[in-house]
Amino acid sequence: MPTARLLRRAAATLLSVPALLLTLPATAPAAPTPVPPARGSAHMGVGIQAHEGRGGGLPAGVRVAQTEGVDVSSHQKDVDWPKLWGSGVKWAYVKATEGSYYKNPYFGQQYEGSYDVGMIHGAYHFAAPDDSGGAEQATYFADGGGSWSPDGRTLPGVLDIEWNPYGAACYGKTPAQLVSWIRDFLTTYKTRTGRAALIYTSTNWWRDCTDNYAGFGTTNPLWIARYNTTVGELPAGWEYQTIWQYTSTGPTVGDHNKFNGPLTGVKSLATG
Repeated sequence: MPTARLLRRAAATLLSVPALLLTLPATAPAAPTPVPPARGSAHMGVGIQAHEGRGGGLPAGVRVAQTEGVDVSSHQKDVDWPKLWGSGVKWAYVKATEGSYYKNPYFGQQYEGSYDVGMIHGAYHFAAPDDSGGAEQATYFADGGGSWSPDGRTLPGVLDIEWNPYGAACYGKTPAQLVSWIRDFLTTYKTRTGRAALIYTSTNWWRDCTDNYAGFGTTNPLWIARYNTTVGELPAGWEYQTIWQYTSTGPTVGDHNKFNGPLTGVKSLATG
């Protein structure tokens, strides 16, 4: 009968399944271990992009004037400064150093080039607390292009402290150890230059890695990284941000920022 033939055929199929399964590997092959980037290749926001994403839109309208700026590193190589100036960018920060082992080979073109087209410029240091002490890195930064001059067009230095792109997110340190490291860096930098450095970070990193420490808000301006339509919640201790990095996918140079005020405010920060 047709029904009997169908039953026999189904039974034969079921009996063959174990044999098929025996030909499959017992487990899926392991995914390759991600290779960390080369030391020195970090730039503002590299850890934030990896941990928090690239964002959800451009800034919404704000009630106070904002002044457009960019930050660059060897990631951008030689930068087209006249094009950026023509697009309305008025200030720039350039990566000078990282840890106590790296100096940006494009620093001259980037730092002097931004100044030559009329921008107010400054330098930043990418922190590597797992490499050496805060005081040592502040000295390395000040000696490697991060110093300050009272020429009216040089901004104070910046400590870029964010998710570690090379390993443990908080650099293998406790919140208390990181706060101490940051304090050593800031104290040494001010002693060397006479200026209080800005702190660049994200609210999430600051909360997770410093236990949302509130002690720097009255002494060091905040540069907040958040790729979205609003600044959002700020780290403890700061009532407002001085600079907001709002995108990593902007025109000409990906990292675009808004200074929280008019151009006269940028000049005021430069003069101290």
